[in-house]
Amino acid sequence: MLIFPAIDLYDKKAVRLLKGDYAQMTVYSDDPVSIALDFKSKGAQWIHIVDLEGAKDGTVPNLDTVCRIKKESGLKCEIGGGIRNMERVRTYIENGLDRVILGTAAVTEAGFAEAAVKQYGDKIAIGVDIKDGFVALKGWVEKSQVDAFDFCARMEAIGVKTIICTDISKDGAMQGTNRELYAKLKDRFKMQITASGGVSSIEDVRALREKDLYGAIIGKAYYTKAIDLLEAIEVAK
Repeated sequence: MLIFPAIDLYDKKAVRLLKGDYAQMTVYSDDPVSIALDFKSKGAQWIHIVDLEGAKDGTVPNLDTVCRIKKESGLKCEIGGGIRNMERVRTYIENGLDRVILGTAAVTEAGFAEAAVKQYGDKIAIGVDIKDGFVALKGWVEKSQVDAFDFCARMEAIGVKTIICTDISKDGAMQGTNRELYAKLKDRFKMQITASGGVSSIEDVRALREKDLYGAIIGKAYYTKAIDLLEAIEVAK
């Protein structure tokens, strides 16, 4: 299992939200590149980046910072947040990002995800953010009426290879991850499944690895030092 340490960007700073609430934002660093270099020193292969401003308004205000993280770390990078048309997808891929994560637009824009997968293949992942069993939209501000498992089935049918699934109720709360949810996803789908939200202990990492998931995202637990990233990467192997 791969560990994806996370950098969430807002105003070019590394921040974390509690349960997706923009009013509960903690700034952890004014220099996200230095964090990326620390990830590299701990043995990370990938970085999971989210543009939280982009997630709200569909723009790319942190593009320069994202590109610096990619260039200066030399690690593989995946990016999500506000990617709602092919122009945004193209912008990130042409700037060297290894994987682009579609969220809201994959739910609301019929055919967008399918067109992106057809053009870019496994460089496209789908972020499935779950709130009370339904897919959440627009940086988790809205809850859709789309059943999360039905949505995953639709994504698998159009050729999506990777989904990144977040249980919003667990995200940033440091109360453990939703192991049952990921076990159900793993049993039902053949896609690569990355667990996100609430991975807050080495025991969480070990439990997810035992479910043979593709990856796990570590966010707040890294910044608060609840998880030693070097140890997590070793345990995940």
